[in-house]
Amino acid sequence: MKNEISRRKAMMQIGSLSAAVLLNCENILAGNQQIMLQRNIPGTKEKLPVVGLGSWIQFDIGESPSEKEGLTEVLTNMNKLGGKVIDSSPMYGKAEQVIGDLTAGLDFNNNFFYATKVWTTGKQSGIDQMNGSFLKMRRKTMDLMQVHNLQDWQTHLKTLKGWKEEGKVRYVGITHYSASAHEQLEQIVKSKMVDFVQVNYSIKVRNAEKSLLKAAQDNGVAVIINEPFDSGSLFKIVKGKELPDWAAGYDIKSWAQYFLKYILANPAVNCVIPGTSDKKHLVDNMGAGYGKLTDEAGLKMMLKYIDTI
Repeated sequence: MKNEISRRKAMMQIGSLSAAVLLNCENILAGNQQIMLQRNIPGTKEKLPVVGLGSWIQFDIGESPSEKEGLTEVLTNMNKLGGKVIDSSPMYGKAEQVIGDLTAGLDFNNNFFYATKVWTTGKQSGIDQMNGSFLKMRRKTMDLMQVHNLQDWQTHLKTLKGWKEEGKVRYVGITHYSASAHEQLEQIVKSKMVDFVQVNYSIKVRNAEKSLLKAAQDNGVAVIINEPFDSGSLFKIVKGKELPDWAAGYDIKSWAQYFLKYILANPAVNCVIPGTSDKKHLVDNMGAGYGKLTDEAGLKMMLKYIDTI
């Protein structure tokens, strides 16, 4: 849980007063904005809240009651603050099963937008794996099925095209975690074979800004962002550093919100999915979907400040 450890250490350096303000659902909901910012899935009238939840590492847990209770609190707070997207993959160990087991016990389980992936080679292997994901996550219909890291993507997209027509999946997507794949992702986006593209993007890894995000927007493809904290390395950079005074003018109350609001300022982004198993961090992350968006002047200040640390 490398990224979570880095974040915990960084949070300790920020100061107890600011941390106390961040980590409270009621404080977030007490503001003028009572609903998290939402953006339309292109070509539809369906809206997605802009902050969701990743499950890599954090949801790959055993039978510990304390771990399960903690994740249930994460999901409960996420729902309370208007988050919907839960993203998983067969690659993430037990995460799909844990998501299915935990959400089955929640009376608001249908409020979530369930996304997972196919991560194998061969048509039948892909079909078998995806059917297994339906069973593990306890879904009759999957909101979003994505091809993980481009693995045998042409084969799986053919299968998923048929499944979408049948109504077994609602949306089809493609993903990768590395900037080295952006060019290929862009070509797939332009082919209009997918409804979603999931890509890495952060204030320090900005390759997606070159052309991929614009291509997605121009071609009606929704965008989900992974690695928004660059595997936790961003928290190491700001360890012991105070937020700049001007950040409050953009409703930025923590470094996590600083990093997330930079991403969400791009109108091509539909949802960002930071992973966490900590309910306080979950509340903090969700807070990035509330308040002002950063304007062009603010983005320049954000980049200048972070690049000088």
